[in-house]
Amino acid sequence: MAHFLHEVWIARFALLQGLALTLWLSVISICVGTVLGVLGGIALTYGGRFTRWPVRAVVDALRGIPVLVLILAVFYLLTFAGINFTAVQSGLIALSLFSGAHMAEIVRGALSAIPQGQIDAGKALGLSPFRIFLLVLLPQAVRMIIPVWINTGAELVKTSTLLSVIGTGELLFRTQEIIGRNFMTLEFYGLAGALFFLINFIIEKAGQAVGRRFALR
Repeated sequence: MAHFLHEVWIARFALLQGLALTLWLSVISICVGTVLGVLGGIALTYGGRFTRWPVRAVVDALRGIPVLVLILAVFYLLTFAGINFTAVQSGLIALSLFSGAHMAEIVRGALSAIPQGQIDAGKALGLSPFRIFLLVLLPQAVRMIIPVWINTGAELVKTSTLLSVIGTGELLFRTQEIIGRNFMTLEFYGLAGALFFLINFIIEKAGQAVGRRFALR
């Protein structure tokens, strides 16, 4: 145990850097994915067929492709196309696309669950389509979306471990580098697993608290 703690102390900066990058990638990609998902969800729900069909094709393709394949495709296809993004930038794009596709389906489901009668009532009051969306649809959709959105964030943290295959330097990649130096495989993988568990436990509890708060309204 003393030797393990000594190795953890030696590797503390690498572990903290990896953890910080994991959190940064997760937060930025869920934010970008949310913007893409809201736009995609609106297009899927209210867009015309020439808007809805292409968006549906993209969303289904991104949701159907394994995340690891998506990460590798973005990383190598961008390089092949002459676009020199770093591994971190490529990973961020891949996670944002993955998150956006799932958020688009979540938003579509939430908007579709709102009764048509409420939209008709807004029109009867003389509200513009934008004001109907802003004042009638959005508040109700947010209540349904928030708990699922938090769960999606937790899944994204776990999914970020796949970015180690392109050398992004996130927590799992740093852990593998440390293991390559001290050969303490079980101990450091266990530590990384505990850190991921702690992050997701906090996110899960936050999601439950938010869900209870919205349920009371």
